[in-house]
Amino acid sequence: MSNRSQTGWLASRFPIAASFRRQYLDFAMPRNLNYLWNFGAFLTVTLFFLVVSGIFLAINYMPTIASAFSSVEKIDRAIASGWFIRSLHMGGVSMLFAALYIHIARSLYYGSYKAPRELVWITGLCLLILVMLAAFAGYVLPWGQMSFWGATVVINALKAVPLLGTPLSDWLLGDSSLGDVALHRFFVLHFVTAFAIIGIVTLHVATLHVVGPNNPTGIEPHRPEATLPFHPYYTTKDGLGLCLFLMIYAGLIFFLPDMLTLASNYVEANPLVTPRDIMPEWYFSPFYAILRAVPSKLGGLLLASGSVLLLFFTPWLDRSLIRSARHRPGMRWALRGAFLAFILLGFAGSRPLTEGWLWISRAATIYWYAYFLLVLPLLPRIENPNAMSSIQDTHCL
Repeated sequence: MSNRSQTGWLASRFPIAASFRRQYLDFAMPRNLNYLWNFGAFLTVTLFFLVVSGIFLAINYMPTIASAFSSVEKIDRAIASGWFIRSLHMGGVSMLFAALYIHIARSLYYGSYKAPRELVWITGLCLLILVMLAAFAGYVLPWGQMSFWGATVVINALKAVPLLGTPLSDWLLGDSSLGDVALHRFFVLHFVTAFAIIGIVTLHVATLHVVGPNNPTGIEPHRPEATLPFHPYYTTKDGLGLCLFLMIYAGLIFFLPDMLTLASNYVEANPLVTPRDIMPEWYFSPFYAILRAVPSKLGGLLLASGSVLLLFFTPWLDRSLIRSARHRPGMRWALRGAFLAFILLGFAGSRPLTEGWLWISRAATIYWYAYFLLVLPLLPRIENPNAMSSIQDTHCL
């Protein structure tokens, strides 16, 4: 039997193979994509490492306050290659958030949230929220000193929410304080959320393949010569980027393991001893800075959560006909200010609370909200639509 007849026999009985080839190998991609589009592949590979290493860790983990910390210590010290698997998991969380933040920043800069890609943007933000939820639940599980007190801060802030806050915190705790029931529920939440993330990733990719990817110009390719098949062109490009990404990943695991978590989290949780400075992991620092910037617990919680929820409305807040900030000078500078505000919030949230960092947090929070609520809606009215149209005609693909 010839290879062609074998392929036809398989395709007629297993059409998924042909669909995979059509949707991935032969999928038309704009030929002008830069390396910022590699971060989707980085996220996929990192998520794979997290799920596989997480299953291994779950097999050896004991979700009780008497055994949680010691079971993690056993994984690190007694189980063959346990230290590597745990470092792979912890480093993977940092790499996942770093790639996710850059992925979102790229989408904001090049206008990938605009029509017809609103669903791609929304599913991506749902993925961000699920990753944050899974990371928070996973951070509690080692039952270290910072894990315990970080969870305590979040639960106390949650209680400030009218009507829903107290029932939700009571459900999470399952008792009067953080204990066995709460730890077991965080373990289940962490495990279930991880598989929910896989489902959202599938939905995110499916919506992307319906409308196609954006590109740096923000202009849809209208000619066949303006596109390339995904394979071999972008598989090769993604492969090169992945090599560099995995080198950084390996360097973090083998040479900079102290960056993966705070030193106080290597001490077993003690409810009677409050740490001098309660700090979150770096990927939660911007939101923690917003939480601390407001004297009111409820106000801080609303602003911290609202800083993410604002992103869901971006496609409708920005009414400009031009997608990419490359062709919008005012937008480009304003957006750089928003990125700087987010970075400053990250630094402020990872530092002890002082008067200087407090005012930096407040200024950065004000600018972050001003960008989305004032700059995005008002800037298209200031821009010259005729000039924007000429730019679009000049750069038509």
